[in-house]
Amino acid sequence: MSQVRVNAPAKVNTLLRVIGRREDGYHDLEMVMVPLSLCDEITLTATGGGITISVDGQADDGMAGERNLAFRAARAFIEHAGVKAGVAIELTKRVPVAAGLGGGSSDAAAVLRGLNSLWGVGLTVDELAGIGARLGADVPFFCHRGPAFVEGIGDRVSVYETFPKCSYLLINPGFPLSTPWVYDQWDLQLTMKPPDARVRPLFQVFSDVIASLHNDLERVTIPAHPEIGVIKGALMESGAAGALMSGSGPTVFGVFSDAVARDRAHAQLDREGWRIYKAEARLESSTV
Repeated sequence: MSQVRVNAPAKVNTLLRVIGRREDGYHDLEMVMVPLSLCDEITLTATGGGITISVDGQADDGMAGERNLAFRAARAFIEHAGVKAGVAIELTKRVPVAAGLGGGSSDAAAVLRGLNSLWGVGLTVDELAGIGARLGADVPFFCHRGPAFVEGIGDRVSVYETFPKCSYLLINPGFPLSTPWVYDQWDLQLTMKPPDARVRPLFQVFSDVIASLHNDLERVTIPAHPEIGVIKGALMESGAAGALMSGSGPTVFGVFSDAVARDRAHAQLDREGWRIYKAEARLESSTV
């Protein structure tokens, strides 16, 4: 095999609680993360040596060369596996950047999974997630795949065996949000709370997803960017059963019981400056 193609799905957080700040500056979190059908696409081609990367679609200066997390994932995999070869990475970006959808982390995890297959190394999912944890907080989740309860700084991943089928409508307001800025605004002295087993939900039916929707970080982002709240209201008025900001924002998603209701809402929500995406949850089991 000399070439593989892999998808790098976006995600939404249907639950995000900030538990506290660690001495190393990271935050302890409790999250429910759901991968989506909205994906970047990555082609990996084996070469005689070195790593190259090209990006097609939405990109910024932080995605060039060694600054791209996908590039650093390839280098980490080669060092870990001791592979004497190189790779050319072709990345087609469809997931908005700096949007709370995990695009860069998912690209990195897709490179790890893809190189494992390309070179037949045979690392387990846990081993790939271990490499991913050194690259970024969300990378281990994307190594496991499937909806999951995620703890710590994102390094402890428990994949759900069952998760209700939902349809999602994502609206990005067209401006980026810096994750470090959002967490810097979070006043831990007022909001710190211990882990609570009651927020480790089990999901059997659609209403379980709606009942657990919560994101602590909205308390920071909505006062600073009221348009996020406007989008939530517009999604609810258009028929969503629930609406929430994903991750550190600014993308907001509406949750619908089926694609018909989601598509009906999509037809009503076409405002200048908003980028709108339809997606389904990816419910496949964990595989390399």
